[in-house]
Order: sequence, then C-alpha cells, then structure tokens
Amino acid sequence: MNIIKAKSAEKGWGLNLGELARIWKGGCIIRAIFLDRIKKAYDRNPGLASLLVDPEFAQEIMDRQAAWRRVVCLAINNGVSTPGMSASLAYFDSYRRDRLPANLVQAQRDYFGAHTYERVDMPGSFHTEWFKIARNISNN
Repeated sequence: MNIIKAKSAEKGWGLNLGELARIWKGGCIIRAIFLDRIKKAYDRNPGLASLLVDPEFAQEIMDRQAAWRRVVCLAINNGVSTPGMSASLAYFDSYRRDRLPANLVQAQRDYFGAHTYERVDMPGSFHTEWFKIARNISNN
C-alpha cells in the first residue's frame, strides 16, 4: 500500500487506498475480511502514512511481533528461506527507527570510492583514509 501511495502521489493519481482495498475484494486471493480492515483503516484516516501507524494494525503487530521474530529466527536457523516474512520484518524494524544503520554502507562507499560520509555529531561531509588506518593498526 505504501508503494502504491507513493506512486499515486508522484504521478498525481489521487488514488483512494481504502477504495482500492474494497475493489480488490472481488476475486482476490487475499481474504475479504482483511481487505475490509484495510479499507476501514483508510476510511478512518485517508492520509494514513502506513498501515503500521493505524492504531488497530499497530496494536496487532506489536502483540504479534515476538512470535513473528521467533518464526523468522527458526526459519533462518533451519535453513528455510522466508524472503517475504524476513524482509517484511526488516521493513517493520526500519520503519520504526529515527536512524538506520546506513553508516556501514557510507563507510564502504568512502573506502572504495572516496564518496565521503556524513556524521551525526557534526555537519558536513567527511573522508577517511581507511586503508592507511587499517595498515597502521596492523603494524602496531
């Protein structure tokens, strides 16, 4: 729904997400009751940023997240691929954070291509001679 909402905003389509959920009920493999709940969430708040912040959906996800994590961990520990479930859990965790762990990606880009990085403790762009630091550490 977030992807559809973003594209609708970008293209100026003015899609009504609650109405989309209602339309999809006809012949859809998604349970109609669940689509009714999605429609109600968008009826309550047409500008809803995500179903994750709708009070009803948020409470349900919070109540079930421990089990969700256990299932993903069990699958990983047993070599069972659960790309949809694990990716949605990563999305859920990312959505709830003010800051994401992009610092490693920024450091890698700076190391391999001197692309610089930003810091959270001071403004500006920075570059570090990572290879020289690593060499000095290994020589000591």
